[in-house]
Amino acid sequence: MRYDTPLIPARLLRRYKRFLADCTLPDGREITAHVANPGSMLGLADPGAKIWLEPNDDPKRKLKFAWRLLEHESGAFAGAFTGVDTGAANRVLRAGLEAGQVPGLEGYETVRPEVKYGEKSRIDFLLSGPGRPDCYVEVKSVTLSRQPGLAEFPDSVTARGTKHLGELSQMVAQGHRAVMLYLVQRTDAREVTLAADIDPAYARAFAAAHAAGVEVLTMGCDISPEGISLAAPLPFRAP
Repeated sequence: MRYDTPLIPARLLRRYKRFLADCTLPDGREITAHVANPGSMLGLADPGAKIWLEPNDDPKRKLKFAWRLLEHESGAFAGAFTGVDTGAANRVLRAGLEAGQVPGLEGYETVRPEVKYGEKSRIDFLLSGPGRPDCYVEVKSVTLSRQPGLAEFPDSVTARGTKHLGELSQMVAQGHRAVMLYLVQRTDAREVTLAADIDPAYARAFAAAHAAGVEVLTMGCDISPEGISLAAPLPFRAP
């Protein structure tokens, strides 16, 4: 996935109301950017951080910039990029699924996004093909890291994520295949785990879903100001 408009560097002043961030551009102007991330962004929103913004000239959009990346400049994470746009995860994964680039999910004839299932839910991707059970794929964007090399999910309590795990288990019980896929939008990640201390209920629901037959896949990303693409799978460490 390449960005439609070249990104520009900026400095973060503050992130607030979840979806807004005040920033300083290289020419000194202060602007407000949209933040496509409903999570806590723990460790990613420190004032003064170097960030990358995507400008737009769409007259229908109130905000003319969107925060896409964080570039880590110091400490153990120096030189790494983190993608803060949670919506990018599904766009990147869809391209990978359609190109047959996701190990374990190759060979399906159709890839359908946002299909209704469960209790007033939509599965991120429903994969289907002749001679094999349908495959329900739920995607979570992973951006938290509190130890060098270790990515964690979630970064805040996620009742919605817990609900999705239960619905994936129901799909397995009905004879389908179900996959919980963690897409790590960090270039410094070497393995993935759950932040059980942040959301114990999610960790318990994950253990139950896994025991019920829900599969777990973890994929890394290559990230730069030019774009984001799938990288190699990452090992998963059970909490």
